[in-house]
Amino acid sequence: LRQVSDLSDFSRGHWLRELLCRGEEPKLVQSSPDGQHVLLLQKSRPPILPRVVAFQRHSIAGADLERSWEPPQPALVGLLFLQSPVVPDSWLLAVVWEHGRTEVWHFVVAVGWQLLQTLELCQGARARVVSVCSQGANLVWCEERPPLGAHSDMSKCAFRFCVCARALEVGEQGVRLGAARIVLHNSPEYQVLASPQHVFLVPAAASFATTSKFLLIWHPEKAEFTITAPSAGFIHSKVLHSSSDSDFKKLLLGSVGLLSGFAPLDIHTSTMSNSGGLLLVSTKGSVSIVEPDGTQRHIFDLEGGPLAQGSPVQLKTFGNILACVLAGVLYLVDQNSGRLVEKEVLSMKEVHFLESQDEEDSIQLLSQSGIYSFSFSKPEDSSRPEPCLVEMVFEEACRYYQRRSLSSSKLTVEKLKKGGTFQAPVVLAAILQHSLHQKQKPARSLEDTYAKLLSTVSLELQSYMSLELLKTCVVCAPESEVESYCKELVEQEVSRILQSDMDKDNLAYLNSVFASFPKAAWKATRSCLQLQQNGDGLLVARATPEVWKKVLCQPQLEEVGQNGMVPLFELICASFLRFKPKWLPSFVELTQQYVSSSWSYSSKEGPEGRVPLYKRALGVLARKSKHSEADDEMELELLLCSKRPKAVLQALHLLIHLKQWQRVVEVAEKFSKLSPLLNKEIFITLLAEFAQHRELDPYLDRLWPLCPAELTASNILTMVLQHLPHSQEDPVPFSSEGNQLTVGLLKPLLQRVVQRPSVQDEMYSDALQSTTFPPPTPPREH
Repeated sequence: LRQVSDLSDFSRGHWLRELLCRGEEPKLVQSSPDGQHVLLLQKSRPPILPRVVAFQRHSIAGADLERSWEPPQPALVGLLFLQSPVVPDSWLLAVVWEHGRTEVWHFVVAVGWQLLQTLELCQGARARVVSVCSQGANLVWCEERPPLGAHSDMSKCAFRFCVCARALEVGEQGVRLGAARIVLHNSPEYQVLASPQHVFLVPAAASFATTSKFLLIWHPEKAEFTITAPSAGFIHSKVLHSSSDSDFKKLLLGSVGLLSGFAPLDIHTSTMSNSGGLLLVSTKGSVSIVEPDGTQRHIFDLEGGPLAQGSPVQLKTFGNILACVLAGVLYLVDQNSGRLVEKEVLSMKEVHFLESQDEEDSIQLLSQSGIYSFSFSKPEDSSRPEPCLVEMVFEEACRYYQRRSLSSSKLTVEKLKKGGTFQAPVVLAAILQHSLHQKQKPARSLEDTYAKLLSTVSLELQSYMSLELLKTCVVCAPESEVESYCKELVEQEVSRILQSDMDKDNLAYLNSVFASFPKAAWKATRSCLQLQQNGDGLLVARATPEVWKKVLCQPQLEEVGQNGMVPLFELICASFLRFKPKWLPSFVELTQQYVSSSWSYSSKEGPEGRVPLYKRALGVLARKSKHSEADDEMELELLLCSKRPKAVLQALHLLIHLKQWQRVVEVAEKFSKLSPLLNKEIFITLLAEFAQHRELDPYLDRLWPLCPAELTASNILTMVLQHLPHSQEDPVPFSSEGNQLTVGLLKPLLQRVVQRPSVQDEMYSDALQSTTFPPPTPPREH
């Protein structure tokens, strides 16, 4: 660290030092874009009043800026530096108060601070601003609108906030506000943070558990909101076509079920990066960035374990370098690779980041004793994958060994490299360096043991390199080619997950992939299962048993819950219904064949032990928004392909309901051969229909041969009499309607039953067919 100022070059520098030394009082320090002004917001306790004070560098003369307030007066909410559209490279300061009053200040050399205008940000007198930011020339804020009733229960009015925006117009005539625009109304409390093109809405710490599970990202130019739960891999965008679409509940209407199953966001600190992303620090010390498109990328893990609620974490980005101060330690991390560039233990108890325009490779820190500059060496070209990838190997090895270690000491990358205890990451790092440099320079020799391992992991290395190449193509490709690259990426992702453990996170990820890229996911599924038609037109699958187990994996009900996440088998069935519906029954039949060969019929461990596969497929069919005749046919096919007695009888009743008598008889003839019990149930069902109407009369010659052997003429007549239709009039011997059952129609069946040998006759048939009767007397013994 190099001291560049002892604060004597500031106007009222001794007072600035005095205010910074009050370490027990919470304070916020902001510097102007040109680095010439420092604003200190001090939240003092009585009797000292809270205040905001501006200090000018290089002893610039002129009027000072100092404002204080005494509770219960409205407090100061935000200090915003805005680009002045009138004077190039000039800026304005907006001081926003809790009740919406906004003071616009301007600094003029030799004159000092001048108040340009006082404006009213909020339109309602009872509104209260809770968070504010500047996005371009607009002010964006979240305000609370209390209910009208004086004694209203505030807990019942959770959605009493709204997010608004107004343009701040600066002209020769002065400063004025444009028309107010409601971005989001009837919402919970949000902290608003802005990048040049987007506004992030982060749930406040006091938000309800149900609304603290996701972030909102507003895209003003597109009039679009992105809902994202980064840790769960959920991203959904919605365009606001009218003002009614900006209602919070209406915005989430299609995602409530899925979001309810996610865990609340783990956010300790949040701030904006200079690249336009949202930097998040979790309570576990993990630093990540959420991009404007809703995707999240992990950057670095801070040392020291979980963070306490009140422990401050300072974050600021300088080019590609992320600077972080925690507990007196300064971390400099490469944002692109997540590699730790520098780590410095500071002697100062409390520091604040300042803007440093002139030097790109240095950081300026404000402390009680002055301003210090910390120079750092720029990281190596991060476009080369080798340093980043090798570092990732050691970081992952640290986490792996730490989970399995009985020691309480922290394992670091440095200890792992120098200790020599764990050889696996060292070997893998050497193999990676060898493989990744092969195309750039002549291959270096490897030890024999390394060479053997290289041959084992060569396929995985090729997959990794092709994936990295594909990612580069997606980033660099024109918009017309992005879709084709995304399809290829989806195929690789689906294949990767089907080869790994199907846990809850992977299943949630697959659900989002199938929802975002349905066609690419369908092609990837066909490829992984190796689905194709053979020469006879039958569907065949050559998937491995491991892949089948992933397909049939059915999570516990408490894991799925009501969040809309469905198992992989259901996802694949939905893809069949969308892209190749005629293949669905064959796929269910193929899956059942695998189940029958892997698990016993009544096994509770297998997927059939919970819910039969045909019922799971029928559940997917039932979730279709519109029902058609093709869906009835699909339901029949799914019932029949299962070959289960209950499903076959259900299909038979459905055909009877649809009055498809030709198919009724065909199904009866085909499935009666499966088992005697099913044969009996089918025949009894059709005999009951025969007794009620004459639709089956043309098919009696095909129906009667299905009669089970154990049914007697008495049984048949009893069943017929039980199912005869009830008539309101007295029966007559000769009816002109022609739809009544007659003895003539039953005569062939009864003759067939009477003439058929009984079971007892068959038992004694061998004895009755003897050539001589009675049998000859056996020879006597003399």
